Amino acid sequence: MRTRDKIIQASIELFNEHGERQISTNHIAAHLGISPGNLYYHFRNKNDIIHNIFALYRKQLENSFVPVIAGQDPIVLLRQSLDNIFELMWRFNFFYSNLPDILSRDQELQEAYLEVQSRLLERLTGSVSELKDSGIVNIDAEDIPEFIHALKLTVTFWISYLKTLQPNKKIEKPMVYRGVLTVLLMFKPYLNDSDKEGIKALQQHYSELAG
Repeated sequence: MRTRDKIIQASIELFNEHGERQISTNHIAAHLGISPGNLYYHFRNKNDIIHNIFALYRKQLENSFVPVIAGQDPIVLLRQSLDNIFELMWRFNFFYSNLPDILSRDQELQEAYLEVQSRLLERLTGSVSELKDSGIVNIDAEDIPEFIHALKLTVTFWISYLKTLQPNKKIEKPMVYRGVLTVLLMFKPYLNDSDKEGIKALQQHYSELAG
């Protein structure tokens, strides 16, 4: 792995473990056993590292959507999508846990984030509309925008919510899966009766992962 990539991966690990505010470029360099000068050869400062992490997050987010295919089991589709999104949330949990603060310090990053959210809103709206058109979910068209916002709200601030409830407790992956259960509960009223047994199976699956 190239030194540049090692710096990015180490930064993600340290930010997740200790919080982005607590970690400096010196911490990152020491963690990797390289000199600060070597780190600065690849990145101008910590803000530059964060921008590169966000670019990685953005790419993975765009690749996380599973297209709706006619005849596909909707429960399989839902599980794939949830696995992708919450795995992404876990990998970049430092970003989710302190989002307003990180964005408030960087206007350029905030603008990039809002652009990503705008595209995400379009993708989610399209996905739910496809599920509706395929007869998988039964939701009024006029309710889709608010449903999407409720989903985004839950996913975006789930880790912040956990940290608010347990400020002195380390966030563990099983705790993130409680958020999957919340999203499933939001979908459940809109599923056809034939799919509700599948949702129960998914709930059981994620309950076991949540511990």
